[in-house]
Amino acid sequence: RGDDMQAGDVQSAAGEHRAVPQCRAAHAGGAAHHPQLSYQRRLHRGAHQPADPRCALHHRPHRAAIPGGACGVSESPLSTFSIDVDAASYSNMRRYINKGELPPADAIRTEELINYFSYDYPQPTGNDPVKITTEVGACPWNVKHRLVRIGLKAKEIPTDKLPVSNLVFLIDVSGSMYGPQRLGLVQSSLKLLVNNLRDEDRVAIVVYSGSAGEKLPSTSGSDKQKIREAIDELTAGGSTAGGAGIKLAYKMAKQNFVKGGNNRIILCTDGDFNVGVSSDEGLEKLIEQERKSGVFLTVLGYGMGNYKDSKMQVLAEKGNGNHAYIDNLQEANRVLVNEFGATMHTVAKDVKLQIEFNPSQVQAYRLIGYESRLLKDEDFNNDAKDAGEMGAGHTVTAFYEVVPAGIKSDFTGKVDDLKYQKTKPAPAVTNNSKELLTVKLRYKAPDGNTSKKIEQPLIDDKKEKVSSDFRFASAVAMFGQLLRDSDFKGDATYDKVISLAKTSLDNDEKGYRREFIRLAETAEGLAKD
Repeated sequence: RGDDMQAGDVQSAAGEHRAVPQCRAAHAGGAAHHPQLSYQRRLHRGAHQPADPRCALHHRPHRAAIPGGACGVSESPLSTFSIDVDAASYSNMRRYINKGELPPADAIRTEELINYFSYDYPQPTGNDPVKITTEVGACPWNVKHRLVRIGLKAKEIPTDKLPVSNLVFLIDVSGSMYGPQRLGLVQSSLKLLVNNLRDEDRVAIVVYSGSAGEKLPSTSGSDKQKIREAIDELTAGGSTAGGAGIKLAYKMAKQNFVKGGNNRIILCTDGDFNVGVSSDEGLEKLIEQERKSGVFLTVLGYGMGNYKDSKMQVLAEKGNGNHAYIDNLQEANRVLVNEFGATMHTVAKDVKLQIEFNPSQVQAYRLIGYESRLLKDEDFNNDAKDAGEMGAGHTVTAFYEVVPAGIKSDFTGKVDDLKYQKTKPAPAVTNNSKELLTVKLRYKAPDGNTSKKIEQPLIDDKKEKVSSDFRFASAVAMFGQLLRDSDFKGDATYDKVISLAKTSLDNDEKGYRREFIRLAETAEGLAKD
C-alpha cells in the first residue's frame, strides 16, 4: 500500500489524538466554560464525582480515545465537531477500486464518502446562509437502533452573481508530478476552469519545484488564450519547495486582493514537499498565519503512489478551504465547473455543530465519521477555534447512530468497578421532553470574526417514512463502515448497501449514484478475493 498507507496512518493517528475530547470534558478551565445543558441539570461535585457529567470517562478513559466510538448520554450528553465539505476520500477510494484493490481502511473517511453526493435539502430563506434539516429512521445495520441524519444546506448563488474572483493557481511542477495523470491532468483541469471565467475575474500562476517563481502575472479572465498558453507551457522536473511556493502565492493574492471578492489560491500538487518548509507542522503554521489575510485555500490533489492525502487534508483545513482528489477529468469537471460556486466561494466559515442528546430518549450515540474534525465541547462557543467552511450551494450531512433509552445494550462497552473509589450511578432523568436531541450550529460570515448561533430540536415520531436521500446516504455510510471494517458495522453487508442504494436513484441526473452502486458491486467481489 506504500505511501498512501503511510498517509492514511498519519491521518488516523491525528484522528485518534483529536477524538479524545468527543466523550470527555477537559478538566482544565472549570465548569464555567462548559455549555449549559437543556435536558439535565449539572451534578453537584462530590468527593468522587467529576466536575461535569461529560467527565464520566474519568471512569473509562480508554473508550474515549477510540475514533468513532460510542458515548453514553448520561456521561457525555454533548457531541461537538467541525463540518467537513471535502470529498477527496471518495475519489481516492474510487481510484483504488477501479485498479482492482480495496482501499486501506485508513484511507476511508466515511463523512467524505457521504458528502461526495448532493442532497435535496431545503434552501435557507432568512438572513442565515445555512439551514439545518433533520430526519430519523431505523438504522439499516442495526434495526434496534435509530439513525439520525443532520443535513446542512448553504445558500445558492447563480454563477453570474458570484463576487469577482482573484485566483492564484499554485502548481507543483517538481519531478514527482511528471506524467499524464499528474501535471497533464492538472493542465486539463485548470483549462476547464479558465473556460468558465468571466471578464472581471483574474488569474495569476505561480509554479514551484526546486524554487518558486511567477509564471503569469494577474491576468483578466477576458484574456483566456494567454492563460491557457501559460498553462500549456508547464513542464515537470526537480525537487519540491512547497513552502516557498505557498509564500509567493499568498503574496500575489494579497497584491491583487479584491475587497468583498473571492480571493483564493488553488494549490495543485501530490503533496510530496521535500525542500524548504516541508514538515506538516511548518506548513500548518505558515498557512495559519497567511489565512488571516482573508485569502482562502483550495487544495486539489493529484498523483498515485506518492500522494500525501493526510497532508493535503490538513493544509486545506488550516487554510480556510477545501480539498478534492482529482483522479480523472470527469472529477475535475465536477469540482471546478459543475460545483464552481461551492468549491470556490465561501458563504460561511468556521461552521461548527454541537448536538445535545436527551437522556430520557437516548441511552447512547455514535457519530459516524468526522474522526479528525472532533472538537472539545467548550470549543463550540470559542470564536478563536478554527472550523470548516461552506461554499455556495454546498450540502453537508452527518449521521448519528442512536440507542433509544430503555433498550438493553452494551453499545458503549463495560469496565470493572473501581477498586479505590465507588462508582456513583448516573442520576435519574427527570425531564419530560419528547425531543430526541437539539442541533446547534455556529458560523461566521466569510469576512467576520464573531459567530452566530442557530439551533433546531428533533422529535422522533418512530415512523419509517424516510426520504430517498436518507436511504442513499445511509447506504454510503454503511459502505464506509465496511471498508473501514468498523467494530460497529453490525449486520452491514455489501448486498445490503447495494439493495438500499438501488431504492434511491431518483435524484441522479449526472449518474454519480449509479456509479456508486457499480463501485460497491466491485468492492464486494474484491472482498471475496
